[in-house]
Amino acid sequence: MYSTFTLAYRYLMHWITASSGKGHGVHSPFVYEFVRNVLMQPSRDPRFNTIEAVRSHFLQDHSTTLPIEDRGAGSRISTSSVRSVSSIARTALKSPQYAQLLYRMIRYYTIDGVLELGTSLGITTRYLSAAQPKNGVTSIEGAPALAAFTAERLQKEGYDQVTVLTGDFSEHLERALSSMHGSKLIFMDGNHQYQPTMEYFHTIVRYINEEDILVVDDIHWSAEMEKAWEDLKKNERATCFVDLFFMGIVFFRKDFKEKQCFAIRF
Repeated sequence: MYSTFTLAYRYLMHWITASSGKGHGVHSPFVYEFVRNVLMQPSRDPRFNTIEAVRSHFLQDHSTTLPIEDRGAGSRISTSSVRSVSSIARTALKSPQYAQLLYRMIRYYTIDGVLELGTSLGITTRYLSAAQPKNGVTSIEGAPALAAFTAERLQKEGYDQVTVLTGDFSEHLERALSSMHGSKLIFMDGNHQYQPTMEYFHTIVRYINEEDILVVDDIHWSAEMEKAWEDLKKNERATCFVDLFFMGIVFFRKDFKEKQCFAIRF
């Protein structure tokens, strides 16, 4: 993974060279519409306050500890095999800005089902479910204790449309994809290594449809993830790529005659 200094420098370079977050300089009607109607459109849902209250509770929970079996590239902050809930909440959760963007994407494109690779404490999972995809949310978590903790919390909070699966992504991915019907959003947020990321991507592409959306987290987190992001662009099924620095979005629309790649400030 990149050092904090390197990541900050690369983010600065992204900000300088990327297109405006208001859509200026984006010469694609589809992506311009995405920027104006999804990326920059504020989210308003009273359930957000409830979700953020849960986040606040996790940030203050120093006493609950969980054994973490990290199957991915690890944490930038902690390498401990036993971590407090507060430590996980500080380092492993998506910000409201990005979690609400996923919510808006589901709502705007009327996504039917969501698959999340990497549940963690389920804050993003709550946002995905709040968007009310009609076929619900399936989330896969590799750390058994963390998966059990989050699944129990989600059930108690009434997230009946969320299914948490425990194990390596590769154990569940193909079966989960084959059971999904209609349009889908797939959020890859775990195991930030080149080889697994590409393996998951190639599995996902076998089940992809034109209206589906793939979101890859932390595409600039390391040299491996940047290589993976560049190699994703070579796939013939993927036609449009939006680089938000901390998140990459892939569309598979067949009406694009050539690949479209945009870096956008967000």
